[in-house]
Amino acid sequence: QVQLVESGGGSVQPGGSLRLSCAASGIAFSLSTMGWYRQAPGKQRELVATITHYYGTNYADSVEGRFTISRDNAKKTVFLQMGSLKPDDTAVYYCYARNPHWETTWGQGTQVTVSS
Repeated sequence: QVQLVESGGGSVQPGGSLRLSCAASGIAFSLSTMGWYRQAPGKQRELVATITHYYGTNYADSVEGRFTISRDNAKKTVFLQMGSLKPDDTAVYYCYARNPHWETTWGQGTQVTVSS
């Protein structure tokens, strides 16, 4: 059974940093594209960042230069380092996995709140 478990969310002041982690199990992690999406209240879920199995990365324009996605295949974990956080970054952040057969799995989400 495929499972993604996020951690690291919380509350932070504007300009602060947070690091999200997503531990995967039940998938061919090293062959999978991993990513982070987010959904703010009243808005659609949107792409934040993805990282392919060959470490190619893609970022939303709104987070480019502030967020960094990385992966540790040995630990089957993907990370999202978030810096220079803004109130607009407030959302539930979801981990995402797409295996080589294009089957997708979502985590349960972790709340990030940026507020003074």
